[in-house]
Amino acid sequence: MTIEELNAKYKIAGQLEFIAGNGGLPMIQVQNAKAGALISLHAGQVLSYRPAGEPEDVLFLSEKAYYQDGKAIKGGAPVCWPWFGADPEGKGRPGHGFVRNRAWHVVATEAMANGDIKVTLGLEDTPDTRAIWPQSFSLLQEIVVGDTLNLSLITRNTGKETFSITQAFHTYFKVGDIARTKVLGLESCEYIDKAGGGNAQKRQSDAVIIESEVDRVYLNVGNTLTIDDSALNRRIRITSQGSRTAVVWNPWEKISKEMADLEDTDYQRLLCVETTNAANDVIEIVPGSEYRLTADYRVIRN
Repeated sequence: MTIEELNAKYKIAGQLEFIAGNGGLPMIQVQNAKAGALISLHAGQVLSYRPAGEPEDVLFLSEKAYYQDGKAIKGGAPVCWPWFGADPEGKGRPGHGFVRNRAWHVVATEAMANGDIKVTLGLEDTPDTRAIWPQSFSLLQEIVVGDTLNLSLITRNTGKETFSITQAFHTYFKVGDIARTKVLGLESCEYIDKAGGGNAQKRQSDAVIIESEVDRVYLNVGNTLTIDDSALNRRIRITSQGSRTAVVWNPWEKISKEMADLEDTDYQRLLCVETTNAANDVIEIVPGSEYRLTADYRVIRN
């Protein structure tokens, strides 16, 4: 659908409209009394979220991000699905699955009674997806923009065979200074340390601080994590449902320089704290059933 057709069918006057974003990609701009947000239909990805009255965005978005078909957008809240990380079958298929670099379609937009805006995006299997992953599915993402940003990923098995998935909201949070940032809520958790290509299992003793490359899958986590960002004088509370693992990632200096879609110093301004089904947190979905993964982000002033 064109931007004009999308607006004719789904626009909410004074609160939600479709625009041509970077690279000409269709995007949804939300602005109301509670918050502002920007959502890309390419990748089905929230790129920006700022609650009313807040001086800074909750999400980090690279100034060098790619905006083109077949490319992932660096920043915001990318969706990794139907696998997280490398191809689980070693067939050379794309890392983090195939939904973060293709177009999603609009299912519905809604102005809710409490003043929130709800956007539902969808993807279904096609001959193209079945060539990559031979399963029949319906994938929905419900995005609720209000005092919090609430994301739900709903996977429905529309086929005749049980399938397994891993998945994530690979969310990039904006921080004022990585050296003054810590993650709370993972104390005493076991984690798989993947930095530098490793796979060692370790235990977190206290708050997570970032002093070098960090790439960790935390196991058996609780449903509330907090990013304590003293430089921006705020905390971001992450509440999850349907997840027993969490990933903390920061590329640090070397990888930032190697990534063409990051500035060399961006590692100082970003932190990924990802709501995941990863590692041993594999989700099995029988025919006709569905699974929901939810993440909710709230800014708390220090």
